[in-house]
Amino acid sequence: MSKKQSYPGKFITLEGGDGTGKSTQARLLSEFLKEQHKDVLLTREPGGAPGSDDIRQLILTGEPERWDVVGETLLFYASRRNHLRLTVWPALERGDWVISDRFADSTMAYQGYGNQLGVEAVSKIHEVSVGDFEPDLTLILDIDVRKGIARTQGRTNNEDRFEKMDIAVHERMQQGFYEIADKNSHRCVIIDADRPIDEIQAELRKIVRERLLSE
Repeated sequence: MSKKQSYPGKFITLEGGDGTGKSTQARLLSEFLKEQHKDVLLTREPGGAPGSDDIRQLILTGEPERWDVVGETLLFYASRRNHLRLTVWPALERGDWVISDRFADSTMAYQGYGNQLGVEAVSKIHEVSVGDFEPDLTLILDIDVRKGIARTQGRTNNEDRFEKMDIAVHERMQQGFYEIADKNSHRCVIIDADRPIDEIQAELRKIVRERLLSE
């Protein structure tokens, strides 16, 4: 079921807590890569493929107790499997650069750490669903969790199920991202997201140039 990472394209993921500005930075980074004459696919999780978008609504809407952590994690990986199979892997095989607003590190941080399912349990599901495939580069946007949640207030969509969770969940999630970055320093970089948008983007572009465009 796994896919070995031997593609002509590159896979970049943006991670972090709620309100860190991932979507904006992903869009700006895709514009930069297009200026470098790369074919770029901008996508997101959960979602990004037929079936996956339906699961997105199931996961992100409603009250926190709608799902327990096991069911929630299985839904994320059902969505992720279709996203990889129908969107990400075909694009990478074409030689495209794929930028995803969230990927598997979010599930480990939110469900494994934040909702305390545990690293081992999430890792088992990941191995069956994703195998040894991983991003070429993961940019983790970091901000004080209370400030990040405050930024999400006033959004017009109803995808606020995680924002409704206790602050302790978000604090454990943030610590989870720190541990993920430490364990995967070959691909993960933590970015201070409590800065102007253009400063953050300039740092992201510098990292991409140094790590991927210089190859």
